[in-house]
Amino acid sequence: MKKKLLLPAAALLLLAACQNDKSHQTTSSTGTRTVFFDTAGMDTTVKPGDNFFLYANGKWMKNAQIPKTETGWGSFYTLYNDNLKNLRDILEKSAKSNAAKGTDEQKVGDFYASGMDSLTIEKLGTTPIKPLLSKIDNIKNADELINFIAEGFRNGEGDLLAFGVEPDDKSSQKNALIFYQSGINLPERSYYLDQDEKAKKIREQYLAYISKIFALSGDSLNGVKYANDILKLETALAQSHFTPVEQRDPQKNYNKFAVSDFQKQLPNLDVKSVLTKLGANVDTIIVRQPKYYQTLSNLIKTQPIQIWKEKLKFDALNENAYALTQKFRDARFEFFDKTLKGRQLPTERWKSMVNNTDINLGDLLGQLYTEEYFKPEAKKRMVELVDNLQKVYEERIKKVDWMTAETKKKALEKLNAFVKKIGYTDKWKKYDDVEISKTTFFANLQSAKKHAYKEMMDKLGKPVDKTEWGMTPPTVNAYYNPSFNEIVFPTGILQFPFFAFNADDAINYGAIGAVIGHEMTHGFDDQGRQYDAAGNLKEWWTKEDA
Repeated sequence: MKKKLLLPAAALLLLAACQNDKSHQTTSSTGTRTVFFDTAGMDTTVKPGDNFFLYANGKWMKNAQIPKTETGWGSFYTLYNDNLKNLRDILEKSAKSNAAKGTDEQKVGDFYASGMDSLTIEKLGTTPIKPLLSKIDNIKNADELINFIAEGFRNGEGDLLAFGVEPDDKSSQKNALIFYQSGINLPERSYYLDQDEKAKKIREQYLAYISKIFALSGDSLNGVKYANDILKLETALAQSHFTPVEQRDPQKNYNKFAVSDFQKQLPNLDVKSVLTKLGANVDTIIVRQPKYYQTLSNLIKTQPIQIWKEKLKFDALNENAYALTQKFRDARFEFFDKTLKGRQLPTERWKSMVNNTDINLGDLLGQLYTEEYFKPEAKKRMVELVDNLQKVYEERIKKVDWMTAETKKKALEKLNAFVKKIGYTDKWKKYDDVEISKTTFFANLQSAKKHAYKEMMDKLGKPVDKTEWGMTPPTVNAYYNPSFNEIVFPTGILQFPFFAFNADDAINYGAIGAVIGHEMTHGFDDQGRQYDAAGNLKEWWTKEDA
């Protein structure tokens, strides 16, 4: 399943926001406020007019070290890790509460506990995934292959299909079935196609990883052959992918088809049959990158069934490695985290399980989290900050001299139509059909995946619910969603060092204010500018301005 286009602020690390937990006090006309600011990271030998960034952060930059369990460091990472500890406290308390079955506390507590129960997970080995691997072994022909791909997607398995139920870009009040390119495990096409030494080395390590995963599953004899088959197949799929730059073009990624018309492009893939198995009774679909599905259709005919089975087995083992034994977790870490991301040491198990709980039961955990950590006065203060920055943005648009009056009018309409979501949703999601046990981590994941699929498909044929959130309340991030024309700030980021309701205005505007401005700007960047005030993909700029 794919998430709708969100433009988050995760890359905005805000090194200057605050450098450590020291606080100072200042007296203003409204009384004494605690100011979360420390000058220890500043380099006052640099003139602010020469290089303000080094003036504000120079000493911190010289002294800061990236922890071996991280891929970077700064205020964002500090808050993220502090927030994980808060969430762990909630989950450990819930796990020990012996809450009644079916309650929020029982589900999040037992889900977390099941993933922390490494003894049971080690004892089970690959037993939980064997039924899935057996189904793959039983595939005999192309029709059965296609059936498995569709049914597997319904159960949250496999990556040869990728789609979501999301707003139609050009009619944002209506939900549409939107397909995406998929089928590869490396980050994007250049990892398969580039011929420089770094890319070749990564592919060599990927081959070794695939072989190791098969060995861990009990098939050490064929791992090398399977790895080469899989890399060759994924390379063929990668050649059909849009580049990252092409993926940033909303118009190029809007391709609406009648199902019958798209079928003509896929002679070896029965589109209507696949849609039926997916539970999607639709006559039209949007395909972001049609060439991928054309290539998939061709490869289904030209590639032996055995190679597809190898690919499906690896995908199943790779996607579920974190739910299997420590050897699987270690193998996945060595390649995806250490080789690709530069992380030197694995993330602690409890951190992974906090994240897993948030991903799979986000609104249940979110309710417990906001009750503990979100104050109503914080929302009121945050609304004031957003409103004030919106007014400043409005004044700046009015003053720009390169924009024609017609475009400026539309830009102001869009800015003033921004929907602001702060803290948490007013409409919590239900997880009544998710079965959670303290001793069955793998089964818990399968139940959560099936629920997520059902929840997504229930939107099909219904108007878009623009009260829906794209992030859970504990998320330390923020985003702009062009289809909703909204800026969203979850509870997770509304904490020190980004925000504090009792801090001086200068601190909040310098920290969370930068995040607010960053998200507002997404509404007018190379992607966001192509959506109008109602969230529709529509050209509203004059040719002169565009």
